[in-house]
Amino acid sequence: MRRVTELIRRYPFVAATVLVGLLGAGLWIAGLPEPIRWLFSAFALFVAAWHAVQMVRAMLRREFGLDVLAVTAIVATVVVGEYVAALIVVLMLTGGEALEDAANRRARGELNALLDRSPRIAHRRDADGIRDVPAGELRIGDVIVVQPAEVVPVDGVVLSAAAEVDASSVTGESLPVALAAGATVLSGSVNGAAAMELTATATAADSQYARIVALVREASESRAPVVRLADRFAVPFTLLSLAIAGVAWAVSGQPGRFAEVLVLATPCPLLIAAPVAFIGGMSRAARRGILVKGGGVLELLARARTAVFDKTGTLTLGRPEVAAVRPAAGFTEPELLAAAASAEQYSAHTLADSLQRAAEERGVVPVLADSATEHTAQGVTARVGGRDVVVGKFSFVAEHAQDAARTPLEPGELAVYVAVDGRFAGAIVAADEVREDAPDTLRRLAELGVGDVLMLTGDAEPTARHVAAELGIERFRAECLPADKVAAVAAVTERPVIMVGDGVNDSPVLAAADVGIAMGARGATAASESAAAVILVDRFGRVADAVAIGRETVRIALQSIWAGILISVGLMLVAAFGLIPATIGALLQEVVDVVTIVAALRAIGRRRAF
Repeated sequence: MRRVTELIRRYPFVAATVLVGLLGAGLWIAGLPEPIRWLFSAFALFVAAWHAVQMVRAMLRREFGLDVLAVTAIVATVVVGEYVAALIVVLMLTGGEALEDAANRRARGELNALLDRSPRIAHRRDADGIRDVPAGELRIGDVIVVQPAEVVPVDGVVLSAAAEVDASSVTGESLPVALAAGATVLSGSVNGAAAMELTATATAADSQYARIVALVREASESRAPVVRLADRFAVPFTLLSLAIAGVAWAVSGQPGRFAEVLVLATPCPLLIAAPVAFIGGMSRAARRGILVKGGGVLELLARARTAVFDKTGTLTLGRPEVAAVRPAAGFTEPELLAAAASAEQYSAHTLADSLQRAAEERGVVPVLADSATEHTAQGVTARVGGRDVVVGKFSFVAEHAQDAARTPLEPGELAVYVAVDGRFAGAIVAADEVREDAPDTLRRLAELGVGDVLMLTGDAEPTARHVAAELGIERFRAECLPADKVAAVAAVTERPVIMVGDGVNDSPVLAAADVGIAMGARGATAASESAAAVILVDRFGRVADAVAIGRETVRIALQSIWAGILISVGLMLVAAFGLIPATIGALLQEVVDVVTIVAALRAIGRRRAF
């Protein structure tokens, strides 16, 4: 009940229109048709007058839209006595405004959701020990303890001898970052498997995560509003309708001829055709696992000329995969992989998960370790099957095996080294692989007219260059922070521009782009909240699907609009000669509405496979 009351208070015109319709139905049942005419007509004219005032104010700002046509249609239908049609036009007009307002409120709510996910509690060390305090109370110089898997609340300098964080959501770096004492760490990063101490170098309000939120807000507010497709036709169609009606009146000398023409100037091809087509397109996209947040998004997708991509988790899978197992002399690949997977099976490290998956895929069964000790940011020592196994960085393994040797690596690769009983056992190479469907998706985008491609990443230049070369991307920028990505997208000249990314670090640029598309298959993220569209399945090819659906939807919407306009104009020309009475014209108007709606419903799709 509270929800209903809130909606009535928020959208009074919609509620009033429904109430007037119900009162009219009650009068009809009571056998009192005459009061219905006065009730519907008076209410419709009141709404028309209200919107006429708003329309004049908009015109003074050089803004023209569907209000011109809707107000004209309401007045015309009342004048010729088609008061039921007038009420229907009122409902379409006020209902459309309510839907638009609801979409805007949802967008603001998503920004608030991003704020709600900011780190709220911090563990501050003081003379009395460690106390939990609101993150907003932290000051520069405070010593903070960040527990395993917790989000770093403020920017700081590491005090611990060694630490490891996952900074992918902030910088885009695909692999865990090892930190030594004195290294800087950004808020929004996720701590690794061991507790970390740091000294705050900024307050929560001035830290990196807060700057990301501010960038999202600024980008959302600065994004130019989308001119609705139907608005582009409203003024020309209205002027043409008035011209035909005026000429008919002038030539015939009969004022009724003016009304007979205008009653056929139905706004439904514009008020209904485009929204129905876009709803159909959004439904079509949803069936493909693409959540599109409004018809305007489909319009922009249809006209897109540039695509900008994040690298980690977008063009690549976003998780390290074992690329090669390189045993040293005296060891086999299964032995090397079994030793590493057995030692790492209790670790929370990202690479440990990669080793477990690689062992499972190769049919290697890890052995239960008798004991295992994780050395933060270095590796693991374990007792496995009576043998001492060391897994980790080269320097760490070299301390336990004097014959350890580095293995050659390509850009974007890293190696996990292994020693068994003091002997070097070999290395396992991992890499963040390019998505299998990425090349085909880029080709499809080019065929759809999105030929200008740019890659932005927080990774180092060699890794970025390697991925760009593999995908044939000529333009890329490496070592980008969120603000750098926003600036890069703002500098794009071929617009509209699509930005595809994931993670907190991409949320500002997703909000700044004409169309932000979030790869949200791995859960609700700040990227999903900031984006205009969200791909709910882990398939990169859906980016091209979204553009294709946008183009098809706009094509059908335009066809439906033009069909409705042409039929209406044809009927108006016939009515100008006095061949269609107003009552018959009102009935024909409904036929035009049905034709238009049926044509627009084709956007739901049934045959075409994207």
